[in-house]
Amino acid sequence: METQATSSSDTPRRGHGFGTAPVFLAGISTILGAIMFLRFGYAVGHVGLLGALAIILLGHLVTVPTAMALAEIATNRKVEGGGEYFIISRSFGTTIGSVIGISLYLSQAISVAFYMIAFAEAFTPLAGSFERTFGIGFDPRFVSLPATVALILLMLTKGADLGVRALYVVVGTLAVALLLFFLGNPLPGYAPEQVTLTDRIADADPFMIVFAICFPAFTGMTAGVGLSGDLANPRRSIPAGTLAATLTGMVVYVFIVIKLAFSAPPEALAGNQLIMAEIALWGPIIPIGLACATLSSAIGSILVAPRTLQALGSDASLPWGKLNPWLARGVGQVNEPRNATLVTAGVALVIVALGNVDFVARLISMFFMVTYGSLCAISFLEHFAARPSYRPSFRSRWYISLFGAVMCLFLMFQMDPLYAILALVIMVGLYRLILRTRGNEQDDLAEMFEGVMTQLTRYLHIKLQTRSETSRPQEWRPSVIMVNNRTFDRRAPLALLRWLCHRYGFGTYLHFIQGHLNDASYAESRRVKEKLIQMARVQNSPVYMDTIVSPSIISALAQSLQVPGVSGLNNNTAMFEFSVHDPPEVVSEVLKSCTFAASTRMALLVLRHGDHHFGERRNLHIWLTWNDGDNANVMILLSYILLGHPEWKNAEISVFAALPRHQIAEQKTRFEQLIEEGRLPISRKNIRFLPTDDVASFRSLVAEYSSDADLTVVGFDLQGLSERREAVFTNHPYLRDVLFVHAPHEIEIR
Repeated sequence: METQATSSSDTPRRGHGFGTAPVFLAGISTILGAIMFLRFGYAVGHVGLLGALAIILLGHLVTVPTAMALAEIATNRKVEGGGEYFIISRSFGTTIGSVIGISLYLSQAISVAFYMIAFAEAFTPLAGSFERTFGIGFDPRFVSLPATVALILLMLTKGADLGVRALYVVVGTLAVALLLFFLGNPLPGYAPEQVTLTDRIADADPFMIVFAICFPAFTGMTAGVGLSGDLANPRRSIPAGTLAATLTGMVVYVFIVIKLAFSAPPEALAGNQLIMAEIALWGPIIPIGLACATLSSAIGSILVAPRTLQALGSDASLPWGKLNPWLARGVGQVNEPRNATLVTAGVALVIVALGNVDFVARLISMFFMVTYGSLCAISFLEHFAARPSYRPSFRSRWYISLFGAVMCLFLMFQMDPLYAILALVIMVGLYRLILRTRGNEQDDLAEMFEGVMTQLTRYLHIKLQTRSETSRPQEWRPSVIMVNNRTFDRRAPLALLRWLCHRYGFGTYLHFIQGHLNDASYAESRRVKEKLIQMARVQNSPVYMDTIVSPSIISALAQSLQVPGVSGLNNNTAMFEFSVHDPPEVVSEVLKSCTFAASTRMALLVLRHGDHHFGERRNLHIWLTWNDGDNANVMILLSYILLGHPEWKNAEISVFAALPRHQIAEQKTRFEQLIEEGRLPISRKNIRFLPTDDVASFRSLVAEYSSDADLTVVGFDLQGLSERREAVFTNHPYLRDVLFVHAPHEIEIR
């Protein structure tokens, strides 16, 4: 017991150490705000009781999944200062999190101005008295500006503690206002028994316009999350307070629209924005409640906005480097965000002074939608990623989170497509600015996304592997694996592999490190892999790069040729290379490796390269002989795959069929038939038949026609390889770059 007590006393206090109540109060006071008093009569008047209930339902199809997603994420990780921003940035990564965090902060900061402008509307019943007393017209800014200054001074001098205490008073007054409203009677002369579900005014506004006006009423459920840094137990308080505020707000709104529909005709509801005062048992309580609701919403916003900005500064997330530490600085033991409050005050006062914020209001609604959609997306992706570290004590359902994210995007474009696009464009611009400011072209990918990609890859690989072997053979495409230790002193092999895998093929390149696997060799393999990945990134290569440590090249091949390729299916092609400048030992090693790989029944490619580096990539020659019955299709197909790469787009394929004189006519007819049937992907104009009677005349023909070709493709068979060995690859010394091709069997091209 002593140990527990000591441990508890040693635990540092989190900010103000608030419980669940402030989270609930901040949320419910923002939900039951100005729009509830001013616009829900308008909603019932324009879309009827049934339409108003549909608006509440549709709005909560966004807010309930968001509240559940937020509760889930908050119970999985330690949530620190910054609320929603902290959750998003720790899941999506700091750059994306910064973009959404800046948008969220602007939404919260400008919301202070919105609520203070609405606060001034509560004083419009006194406008006549004001004008008679002072002799000038009433301007709501006479109230909103001084009230905003007073609220800011209170926050700067007393901090969040006073703000939270004020929430108790404000929410209590709000509850009294609602109680007196529900106790009120219908307007004189109105008969509630005549009410139907669809009663509305003539020439009513469309449903989606009414929804767009009323939707911000439901968006306050996350207001309390911004207090995360000041909560004693965020894992308990955030889910409980947020869900309670969301569900309470939904129930209250349902009863409000029912009460409105049964208390006044549609014309009165649509024409009087303070119709609730006409219905309430004591009318003045509604302007008082409006003032309290808007004031409480403003307090909630001015509590959370500076804390979001402070968290952004602490993470150095803003694109103005010197501003970050100043904003991150707090005051006192509770780390009160005084500097961030000053900035928020400036933003709020400017917007209040302008008075007309319609443009900003619509845009900010979009930013809120993006924030909520992001929270739902995080929850969905975490379910999909199935990371062992993701173990929330409260669990939503993946389909609820996915539905919430989709609804956010859908409603953004339904409410206002122009502003939806504008919001997304601004966020993309912020993303690029932050990325450029950090001088890092690749943002740190969140573990969640890596988990999602891993799960998706696993799922697809298993689906491919379990495919029935007796099913119809799919169209052949190269899945090439290459094991090589001569990676960094030549560029031709990786260039050829990159071209083959650009669109149609798949490639795996393993840099061979000779030795036994131990701490030193493993560390070396990681260092080399980083270098390979950087090389692939610079070259925009689609080839999967890795390393392999093994005692010999043959043992490395034995290991690598048995594993699936990057596509999830088995590799079907092994590639080898040597340079014309390499010593004979290298050619012998290639021969040995090629012979060993042939046992796997893979297609074999051997690239012989020199100083030409594939020239201008304009002339690609294919030589077919009497021994290439199985090789022909693969040789032609690989050549056409090369032409699919932009670097070979201007190339032309020439096919030379070198055959004994007595076979020319027969083989020409056969080739033409194969071309006609589409089994050879070439046209008649690309193929030329040349008579040859022996190996010497064949070599002479190759020298005559292809000595200037940028790449020459020649076939070989295993019998010739066993008989003539290295000479198979060293023949035709007058050619530039040569690709030798062997197919284990004829591959049908569909």
